[in-house]
Amino acid sequence: MSSLLVSLLASIPSPHRGTVVLGPLTIHMYGLTLLAAIVAAVAITGRRWVARGGEMDLIYRCAVWGVGAGIVGARLYHLATSWDQVPSQWWGPFAIWRGGLGVWGGIAAGVVVGGIVARRSGANVAVLMDCVAPALLVAQGIGRLGNWWNQELYGKPTDLPWGLRIDSVHRPVQYLDRATFHPTFLYEMLFDFAAAGFLIWLGRRDRIRPPGLFALYVSVYCFGRFWIEALRIDPAHRIAGLRLNDWIAAIGFVAGLVWFRHTQKGGGSRPQFRRRNAKPAPPPPAMAVPKGRVRSGR
Repeated sequence: MSSLLVSLLASIPSPHRGTVVLGPLTIHMYGLTLLAAIVAAVAITGRRWVARGGEMDLIYRCAVWGVGAGIVGARLYHLATSWDQVPSQWWGPFAIWRGGLGVWGGIAAGVVVGGIVARRSGANVAVLMDCVAPALLVAQGIGRLGNWWNQELYGKPTDLPWGLRIDSVHRPVQYLDRATFHPTFLYEMLFDFAAAGFLIWLGRRDRIRPPGLFALYVSVYCFGRFWIEALRIDPAHRIAGLRLNDWIAAIGFVAGLVWFRHTQKGGGSRPQFRRRNAKPAPPPPAMAVPKGRVRSGR
């Protein structure tokens, strides 16, 4: 009993199954995790958008179209870059309940489609992008719990106290003699939450012109993803010795910084947060004109 307790305290356990059976109902925890991530993203984005005077209805409409496009984009990215990991059965390309959603494709497709919906509604897309930036980080952090349920995308073997225990059936052949690995899902989740808090703090403290916060989101997330990718041991395409996702993260980091610098050119101040139904500020009093003097129209 004592040895079991020490083993549990010295590592992070993994679920032996990625599903929970409730009578005739089978719940895939990966999908449930994605649902929780979507709800969190909608709630955070909606709160920030309404604080700037927007309507929550637009967020719901953007979410419906953006989430659908995001799931399709995420799956297409996985199929394009990891086809050899797709089940060989006819339903393999659609088996998102077994993992296989590329965050790069999901974010890109979701943001583009959501932006189109917002633009057609007459909304300020740049401001909306700043509202959604920290929400995406929170959603991505929550979504990483799905990797924990599936025992996938973990890092190199480690003997650290927070090492993640992986069942032998989910270990690569070369690591069958090792039991604990770096919990990269946890590293990325904590990094995403911290980055989301940083963006919210920065957006309230400094005068950042939209979509500057979204540009920083791209850069900050790619920075964290780069070093997390260096720990992972799952199969991946490599270019010049680096994993494909490392290259995408490096390009995204630089592109985000360049984009941010471009958005801040020209001066001006960012739109301030305001409460809905707030009374507008009274107009300044008219300047008095002395009697007998005609003001020039210059």
